Parts: sequence; structure tokens; C-alpha cells
Amino acid sequence: MTEILAVFRSRSQAADCYAKFKANNIAAKLINTPKECNIGCGLSVNFSTNAFNTAKFIIAKTGYSAFYGFFKMQIKYGRLILFKL
Repeated sequence: MTEILAVFRSRSQAADCYAKFKANNIAAKLINTPKECNIGCGLSVNFSTNAFNTAKFIIAKTGYSAFYGFFKMQIKYGRLILFKL
């Protein structure tokens, strides 16, 4: 299973991004940011890899100040592995 996380330092900006993704028909989930991202507590928007280009466009257009970055998220052998994109 491979998915993408849009990681934010601001809970309100993550919630706003989630709403924008839903409005643009991107299947997304609002989740707690995994500790492996090393940014403290926050929220992230989880979505599939095939929506990555649309998600990048939406985030770039909005210009979120608290956007930390995109992470590729994989679960292998029961462990969560993150790669910054």
C-alpha cells in the first residue's frame, strides 16, 4: 500500500486543504501526522498516489504558509516508512 501525505504544521490549514481536496473530488482522509515526520503534533491529508499532481496544484495555488511537504507513505512488514518527496 502506497499513499501520499500532505503534512502541515497548522491544524486549521490541514483541515482547509482537506476541504479543498474533497471539493475537487480527491478521495482524502484527515489524519494525525505520524511521529516519523518529526514535526510535532499536527494533521496531515492522506490521499492516493494517482491524485498527486492535482493535490500539488491545489496546494501551490493556495500557498499555505504551514505546509511542510509531501511524504510517500508505505507500510512494509507492519512498519510505517515515510519518504519526503
